[in-house]
Amino acid sequence: MFDLDKWQEIFSTIAKNRLRTFLTAFSVSWGIFMLIILLGAGNGLQNGVAQEFKGDALNSLWLEGGQTSIPYNGLKPGRDIRLTMDDFKEIKAMPGIQWLSSRFSRRGSQDLSYKKEHGSFAIIACLPDDQFLENTTIHEGRFINQIDVDEYRKVCAISTNVKKALFKDENPIGNYINASGIPYKVIGLFTDEAERDMNRIYIPLSTAQRAYNYADKTDVIWMVPRDKSLQASNRMLEEIKTMLALRHNFNMEDEKALEAYNNTEQFKRITDVMDGIRMFVWIIGIFTIIAGIVGVSNIMMIVVKERTKEIGIRKALGATPWSVVSMILMESVYVTAIAGYTGLVLGVGLLELAPQFIPESPFFKNPEVDFSTAINATIVLIIAGSLAGFFPSLNASRIKPIVALRDE
Repeated sequence: MFDLDKWQEIFSTIAKNRLRTFLTAFSVSWGIFMLIILLGAGNGLQNGVAQEFKGDALNSLWLEGGQTSIPYNGLKPGRDIRLTMDDFKEIKAMPGIQWLSSRFSRRGSQDLSYKKEHGSFAIIACLPDDQFLENTTIHEGRFINQIDVDEYRKVCAISTNVKKALFKDENPIGNYINASGIPYKVIGLFTDEAERDMNRIYIPLSTAQRAYNYADKTDVIWMVPRDKSLQASNRMLEEIKTMLALRHNFNMEDEKALEAYNNTEQFKRITDVMDGIRMFVWIIGIFTIIAGIVGVSNIMMIVVKERTKEIGIRKALGATPWSVVSMILMESVYVTAIAGYTGLVLGVGLLELAPQFIPESPFFKNPEVDFSTAINATIVLIIAGSLAGFFPSLNASRIKPIVALRDE
């Protein structure tokens, strides 16, 4: 393997056949390059979708009032259906709920200030279980609790983004921020895995209803059932919709009267699509590699054909068949290894640069590829390319010297 004479001969052969070597290397390099790009793009889509769902509990159910579109019980369509805290209490009495919350938010961002610092952030009025439904992590202090809700306290939990904007290096816990003329005492500092949820503060729902004349109305009721299966969550959602249809007097078949979402179902649909995309990427990648192997095989057949007389001379001088085959295989492995590694590096490099040139999208994030998968694919391609050249060279090595010398 480390015979200097053999390697000198290999390099000499490569130098004499630059075009052939380039075509061989290009077919291998292009196959690996395209596989890396396709896998990276597929992973980028998967990462983007996962990030979108990461901020909330994946198995949560959402309910939001809408507007009727079907006449019912003598009532015309076009009625607004507004959820209330009585609806929340009815749902809370149902068995099988792990976490339950209700919320509303002021439309758009609100001006928040502390001393001379100002910032525009969302104010989310919620209940204690929001902490678990939103997957927030408390770093200092605490989240909204039931006492805050029962006593209409003017308190808030703020994100680290709000802290950086308003408090800089000062500890915010115990200080007051001003939100449209209402002071809220900071009781906690949190982070959220979803970046979109980092530009907000949380206040007690009861406080917001009183402060903003919202009576007992609420925008959203959402929950996580104890049974996380899709069938159980869909069954619970149907039971709640039936109950709300009776309470608000609208047709159960009216999909616009009540907007209901099952995150488990939505996530499953998207993951099924992503699995299909991933399978498609692998199919395209495999066919790309096969195309590279075919290219190597064709070129290696030409190589063997060109060197048939040389093989005959070697055998006439006493060379063993394996020494002849190994010479050709060493050249094939060297070229395919260098080309495969080049395609791998170029593909990974392009994926690293891609985020700088591709506009930021919530559904495409961090295109990357599992390095071990890329290495394994390169090794497989090298082995397959070597085998593609092995059999023609093996057949040639079996030719009798006199026949090989007469070959044109």
